[in-house]
Amino acid sequence: MPRRIKRYDNRKLYDTESSEYVALSDIAELVRAGETVEVVDNATGEDLTAQTLTQIILEEGKNGHQVIPSELLHELLRRSEEMVDTGIDQIRSTVDDLVQSSLGRLRSLVQTPQAQELNKLRTQLRELEHRLSVLVEDIDEADPPLRNETSDDE
Repeated sequence: MPRRIKRYDNRKLYDTESSEYVALSDIAELVRAGETVEVVDNATGEDLTAQTLTQIILEEGKNGHQVIPSELLHELLRRSEEMVDTGIDQIRSTVDDLVQSSLGRLRSLVQTPQAQELNKLRTQLRELEHRLSVLVEDIDEADPPLRNETSDDE
């Protein structure tokens, strides 16, 4: 679990494990000692780790220490756009897959009951039509003159 450092609005950094305020150089020492740190904005919870570590590297560069060779910095800048594009493509692909999968499940949930219900309703309608025709035949056979008289009166 990373060591949590809170950054307050006044830009002070607070190490929650040691319960004391720390400087950027202290965080650099923690990282060099093998610690993984997580720097978060105390008010919002926003992760500020990358920004803080970058700031440490810049500060050390200002002090005359060549922390990262120029060649590596050039390569990082060149590849950062590729990495962002690749990351966006991967996210887009994953989201598309999730949407398609969800739509497939949704269709099966929505269509299957409707198709089954529609078939059931068709069967019930056929049964009702059959019963109605049987009833009409029974009425015609039982009392044909009554039916004719009723229709004449109207």
